[in-house]
Amino acid sequence: MKIDHLPIGARFQWKGITYTKTGPMTATGDSGGTAFIPKHVVLQPVPGEAPPAPPEPTAAPLDAARVLAAFEAYHRKALTLTDEGAHAELEAARQRFLAGLR
Repeated sequence: MKIDHLPIGARFQWKGITYTKTGPMTATGDSGGTAFIPKHVVLQPVPGEAPPAPPEPTAAPLDAARVLAAFEAYHRKALTLTDEGAHAELEAARQRFLAGLR
């Protein structure tokens, strides 16, 4: 398991020391002191304790149709706020945006 997979308050072992996660990449050792835990290190569960549950997702997944509808509404409004000379550039930007979604 890795530090970014753990909820705040989860206990784990790293380099033979037991820690409690206190921030996105920080933890406090049982003997005191705060340590920076790099995202790449593999952490171990504390012996005799169940591994911590992964954090609950905090944001609902985006609905692609709603995002596209909102973008198209934004694009239509942008066209009304710019002069006709900028419409071709806005359309090119729109096409690049849509291509980036694929």
